[in-house]
Amino acid sequence: MIDSHCHLEMGQFDADRDACILRAMDSGIEAMITIGTDVESSMAAIGIAREYGFIYATVGIHPHTASTFTEGETYDQLKALCADKRVVAVGETGLDYHYDHSPRNVQRDVFVRHIELAQEIDLPLVIHSREAIQDTLEIITGCSVKNAVLHCFSGDMRMAEVLISRGLYISFSGVVTFKKAQELRDIAQMVPDDLLLIETDAPYLAPQPYRGKRNEPSYLNYTAGVIAQVRGISPQDVSRITSNNARRLFGVGEVASSGTITYKIRDSLYINLTNRCTNECIFCIRYKNDFVKGHNMRLPSEPGVDEIIAAIGDPVAYKEVVFCGYGEPLIRLDVVKGVARYVKSRGGTVRVNTNGQGNLINDQDVLPQLAGVVDHISISLNAQDAQTYERLCKPEFKGAYEGLLGFAREARHYIPVVTLTVVEMAGVDIKACQAIADDLGVNFRVRHLDVVG
Repeated sequence: MIDSHCHLEMGQFDADRDACILRAMDSGIEAMITIGTDVESSMAAIGIAREYGFIYATVGIHPHTASTFTEGETYDQLKALCADKRVVAVGETGLDYHYDHSPRNVQRDVFVRHIELAQEIDLPLVIHSREAIQDTLEIITGCSVKNAVLHCFSGDMRMAEVLISRGLYISFSGVVTFKKAQELRDIAQMVPDDLLLIETDAPYLAPQPYRGKRNEPSYLNYTAGVIAQVRGISPQDVSRITSNNARRLFGVGEVASSGTITYKIRDSLYINLTNRCTNECIFCIRYKNDFVKGHNMRLPSEPGVDEIIAAIGDPVAYKEVVFCGYGEPLIRLDVVKGVARYVKSRGGTVRVNTNGQGNLINDQDVLPQLAGVVDHISISLNAQDAQTYERLCKPEFKGAYEGLLGFAREARHYIPVVTLTVVEMAGVDIKACQAIADDLGVNFRVRHLDVVG
């Protein structure tokens, strides 16, 4: 994991800073971003980052000390510090109307100057906002902030939705573990994978069961655990997702540059066969992002049966092996059959996620060929009628919707479990889609827009 926001330079760590950093490494923390809050602490953060190759620094003036900012001198000092190669962001900066240690108009002016600095030198921005939702959003919008994180998020759902619409990252601290933080957990559940970060804000805001004590980066696991619980994924998934996001935002470490063949989510293993598809669904994540749950999905080439089998290993190590990825698996019918036979011969369970056009793609009835090697087939219905389907999914084949329904109807005779799925979005009549599934005698599941994997 990456602790995207901590304050290792603060005096609370003077007695055991090195030991604290070692504990973080032992707990699985691969990198830490230590955050400057004034010129002096920014210099100290840089010093720590120079000492440890896996620690990085930011430079900024916290809203509490915004009154110390002087035009010209402070700005030039911060800009000079940002030239250090260990500095990965500007901040933290922003607004804090809870304590009002600096006048609000001064906080706003200094916040804007930090935005201008970050834009001038092309670094991301670390934003603090407490009890200042409206002013924070107005400044972010007015200054066209595009590359930033709202750290230790404490706003409401509306604020989160605005930030998400602008493509800004949202980071959650140990507060999300507190018993009375249900609203925050609800927000943590809905933030898209590619905009999610976690942090400790150490030495502050220790999570349960350390609440009230000094926080430290090794406690990040507790925050990750709660985030995993509310999102219905594993702590390992949270670690992979948020670490990949931190690498992308701050430019630290390496982000996977090419697609993976197999990828694990929760206790299932997914197989990425192809990036080709006979639909161009307007809501498809592949048009927005290369990553699903922190896994790069852009294949440099299509893998063969032997390559996939080698990547799977022991199929019984997983709840199921799922043919999915960024394309339509049944485009590669022979590969699906070959790999599925291997999985079944080793005692594994097979699911195929498909757009239901397998017969049209292969110009033959493929379902008898899947009998006995596929346990579950999940078919993307996505619309209540052909007209809506054409508009949302833009299929390559004429009569694709009717072909899909026929495929689903016949699938019941060959595959033990058949499920129709729809994405919950404008124009989709969920009740009508449910009725179609009921009429066909198959299962039905609603998928949330932009929630993949």
